[in-house]
Amino acid sequence: MDYDALYGPSAPEVGWVPAPSYLLRRDRILRLFDEVEPCDILEIGCGAGALLYELAGRGLKCTALETSAAALAIARHLNAESGVFVADRPDDRWHERFDCVMAFEVLEHIEDDRAALAQWRQWLKPGGNLLLSVPAHMSQWTASDEWAGHYRRYERQGLESLVAECGYAIDHLEAYGSPLANLIDPIRARVHARQLSRRRREGIGGKDVGSSLSGVERPVEMRLYPHLCSIPGRLLMRSSFLAQGVLGKFGIGKGYMLRARKAHEE
Repeated sequence: MDYDALYGPSAPEVGWVPAPSYLLRRDRILRLFDEVEPCDILEIGCGAGALLYELAGRGLKCTALETSAAALAIARHLNAESGVFVADRPDDRWHERFDCVMAFEVLEHIEDDRAALAQWRQWLKPGGNLLLSVPAHMSQWTASDEWAGHYRRYERQGLESLVAECGYAIDHLEAYGSPLANLIDPIRARVHARQLSRRRREGIGGKDVGSSLSGVERPVEMRLYPHLCSIPGRLLMRSSFLAQGVLGKFGIGKGYMLRARKAHEE
């Protein structure tokens, strides 16, 4: 496992490095956690588990839930010495246990997103926080969504209504990702279209396959990561982090990120 001050952990020895889209999201998440005291966290669909590795380093008690066998192996490898517990199934003891439940780029993979939000609410302590990110705008649906096993992208108003109806009170919502995500998404879509064609030729298909691999399948990123670590690559990412922070205030972005409190039941 390697660690980079700008990009966080990576595990090239098992074929995982952070993608630019992950790094854009990570930048906004870590900024939100600058205001969070040490607490008990659950991340649902942690993928490679890189984010929890960093949060554990900040003194937070971290648990993960990951049902993809491919992602689970990488998450446990990356967090072998971090103290993060990575579970492959929910635990009955999670009822009202966590101060914060996180799910980044997960809800769009679940057919019944309303039921998922209701279940996650049960795992939160009263007044606990939900941190959530989802891809934005069905009009921006591409082969990348099909490749990843998505059921949908979200509109802001629909997302706000869904979260509120499931018993949460939103206190922060921003768009993130632009302009860099807007530039790289068409390229990603072409790559993913080719990968989808290959899957079909090999008789591999379905949303479950896409969901299980989307967070950890990184053949293209492995080739590009050395360029991302170069001086021009670092300058590009630093400027992109700053730009998305400004543009997100105006609702410009490829995804939404929100923080919501578990509201009291009537």
